[in-house]
Amino acid sequence: MSLLTIDRLEARHGLLTAVREVSLALKEGETLALVGANGAGKTTLMRAIAGAHKPAGGRILLDSTDVTHTPAHRRVAMGIALVPEGRRLFPGMTVEENLLVAGAVGRPGPWRVETVLDAFPMLKKRLKARAGTLSGGEQQATAIGRALMTNPLVLLLDEVSLGLAPIAVDQVYHSLAGLIGSGTTILLVEQDLARAFGVATRIACMLEGRIVLEGLAQDMTREQVTAAYFGLGRGNGSGGGQGSGQDGGKGHHQP
Repeated sequence: MSLLTIDRLEARHGLLTAVREVSLALKEGETLALVGANGAGKTTLMRAIAGAHKPAGGRILLDSTDVTHTPAHRRVAMGIALVPEGRRLFPGMTVEENLLVAGAVGRPGPWRVETVLDAFPMLKKRLKARAGTLSGGEQQATAIGRALMTNPLVLLLDEVSLGLAPIAVDQVYHSLAGLIGSGTTILLVEQDLARAFGVATRIACMLEGRIVLEGLAQDMTREQVTAAYFGLGRGNGSGGGQGSGQDGGKGHHQP
C-alpha cells in the first residue's frame, strides 16, 4: 500500500495551469526523485502536497487519509514535512531554536535535537550559532533537520543542492544517504540527474505540468530522462500536454 498517493492533481497560478492531472504513488521507505526543467511544475506540486498551495482538482492521500483540503499545519502534525527551496530558516534564531520550534508542532517519534546532530554532524559546533550566519550547506542541513524534528511520514525536499558549493552538496548528500538508509520516505526535487540517480528508488520527470516519464531508477538511463526532460520524442507519446507549468519564474537549468 502507498504511503503517499497523488491522484490526478491539478494546481494553478491564476489562469495558468502549473500541475496537470499528476498521479504518483510513494511507498514507505522509497525515495522518489522528481526532475524536470525549471517551470515544469515541480515546486508547485511539492507545495500542493504540503498544503502551501491550494489544488484546483484531484486528491492527495496520506496513508489512505484524504488530506487534499487539510491546512498545512495539520499536514505537518499528520506527517508531511516540506524543506522548501531557499530553506527559509528563522535567521535571527539559533540552529537549536530552529530545530526546537519545529519539534513543538510535529508528531512523536525518534527525531530530536540529538538525533538530528547525529545525522548532520556539521551542525554540532554550530548549534548556538544564529541561522543567518551559517554557510549554505549548514543552512540546508538545518532546514532538513528542522523538517525531521516533526517526525514526518513523508519528507519533501525541494532543490536540495540549489545554490550550494560542490563540497557542501557532497556533505548534504552524504547525510541524506544516511536518512535513506534508515528507511525515511522521501520525495526529492533535484536538477542534478547524477545526484538523482545516485539516491532515488524511482525517478519521475515533469514537463509542462505533467509526468511524462516515471519508473525504477535502475531501469532508466540518463539519456531517457534527458529526452523526457526536454520533451524530445513527444510525437511518440512520451511528452505531455500543451501550455506551460510554473515554478516561480526561475531561469532554465541544464540537467
